[in-house]
Amino acid sequence: MEKTMMSDREQRRLDAIDEFRRARRRALIEDLLAWLRGQPDDLLDFEEVRQRIGDLGWASAGLREIPLSEIVGSVGRYHEFTRHFLPRQDSDEARWANVRAAMAENRQLPPIEVYELGGLYFVKDGNHRVSVARELGFSHLMALVTEVRTRVTLDPDATLDDVIIAGEYATLMEATGLDQARPDLDLRATAPSAHQAIGALIEQERRRLERRRGQPVTLQDAACVWYDEVYVPGVELIRARGLLHEFPERTETDLYVWVARRQAALEASLGWPVATHTAVAELAREGGSRPGRILARASERLFDAFIPETMRGGPEPGVWRRDHLPTHADERHQGLFRTILVPLAGTPESWNALDQALVLAQRDDSRLCGLHVVASDSPAPATPDVAERFAERCAAAGVSGRLVYEEGNIGSQICERARWADLVVVHVAYPPPPRPLARLRSGLRDLIQRCPQPILAVPGPPASLKRALVAYDHGPRSHEALILAAYLALRDDLSLVVVTADEHNERLSENLIRAHNYLEQQGVVAGYVLDRRPTGEAILAAAAEHRSDLIMMGCYGARPAFEIVLGSTLDYVLRESRLPVLICR
Repeated sequence: MEKTMMSDREQRRLDAIDEFRRARRRALIEDLLAWLRGQPDDLLDFEEVRQRIGDLGWASAGLREIPLSEIVGSVGRYHEFTRHFLPRQDSDEARWANVRAAMAENRQLPPIEVYELGGLYFVKDGNHRVSVARELGFSHLMALVTEVRTRVTLDPDATLDDVIIAGEYATLMEATGLDQARPDLDLRATAPSAHQAIGALIEQERRRLERRRGQPVTLQDAACVWYDEVYVPGVELIRARGLLHEFPERTETDLYVWVARRQAALEASLGWPVATHTAVAELAREGGSRPGRILARASERLFDAFIPETMRGGPEPGVWRRDHLPTHADERHQGLFRTILVPLAGTPESWNALDQALVLAQRDDSRLCGLHVVASDSPAPATPDVAERFAERCAAAGVSGRLVYEEGNIGSQICERARWADLVVVHVAYPPPPRPLARLRSGLRDLIQRCPQPILAVPGPPASLKRALVAYDHGPRSHEALILAAYLALRDDLSLVVVTADEHNERLSENLIRAHNYLEQQGVVAGYVLDRRPTGEAILAAAAEHRSDLIMMGCYGARPAFEIVLGSTLDYVLRESRLPVLICR
């Protein structure tokens, strides 16, 4: 009988050794696959995790059953097993087999000992018991638990990067107390250093508040102000643009940190402040990682490589509006043109553009970004008194402004910097001429075609901009002008007249009815003009009759080559009118 019992025990031990060797082979395969994927396959090191995320004290939690799926690390022996507790060392064969044989004989084994940290478990004693239990398909084990309290919670699939992120989060919360002051906050991130960047932003906010208040401000108070007044509005912009759908693997905090870093880099490069909504729009333009977005960007680059700039249709109608116009009535008090770009040539006439921009800036509480461009082949240096006169005029108007110098092609420099502004105000020195070949070489026409933002073209002295005339033909670009006019009418009590004219169009009244219906839906009262004369003549006649001081029109159409040959109404108005013309995208 004894001999039979010994044989059964020995057989179980041999079976256990076979199981160990199979587990070892699977461990090798698991490590190889992890190496090919470039992903770690180690257990987490308890001490490293504890040091990174910190602890708020230790306490015994007693004996309880814990899920094996939540055991993710070890104390000191984290290299000896894979993340799924498969054995990595041949020298563990005897010990592992003995544990397996004991479990097969239903012998009572002592409970394992673990630390609970961040909602997960780290084995202090019992690594082999955990390994065998997982091989046998157990779901739980009895454990003596010591709870290590911390501010963060870890996911069972957490990697070392996740631990680093959690540690940075814990450090941020300990310094700012935001998790206590704003218990519903969600600052999850997927990349290391994101929370360090947030800490730097909060410190910047603290210094800004101290300058504004003239007294010390605690980091805790600054954190609350930053969260309520900076972070939350920034995240709302990100949500409004649907960026989480474009970057599904990222969090709102990831995208906010990207926007903040991009914003700081742009400000350093441009030499003037960049609005948060502008940086958000830049992220939206760059697009996400979805295949459709990648293909669209590739198609745009291919198109740009083969089609001359003067023959391109420019930005699609409505893009600017979606980025800038508030969608809720209670947001209409906000400035629309928060950053205005004003190119300055230094000639006496070019200062008209600055004076006109100052009128808008006072109304919208805008900041002005002056741009003085010197041609690369010009022997004359940048004019130093331009900066002085720019600063003097801004100070006299009570408007914040900054002037930068650039070298190169004037149109290209304006278009590049216009991406970071809300409006471009230019002096009309050379309007598009009537001859086709001359139009093709027109710098102003090229600027209007390429510029991503609306342009306010100023041919003479500044106007008060209180009585606008909108040229409307029901085309998508003229409809953008009508939408913007309605917004300004509601916000600034702008007087509106809508003119529809075309000597060849027999359905003019239908266009006028469409404009009337839209404005009526918005609650805007306007005058309406139906004219059978050529459109350009009708626009100027209506502007004179109604004493308009602003003309609002759509940009060039989708067929620039056609308009270059035959000319356009916009070119005619720019040549013949002395009124500012707001060219809408």
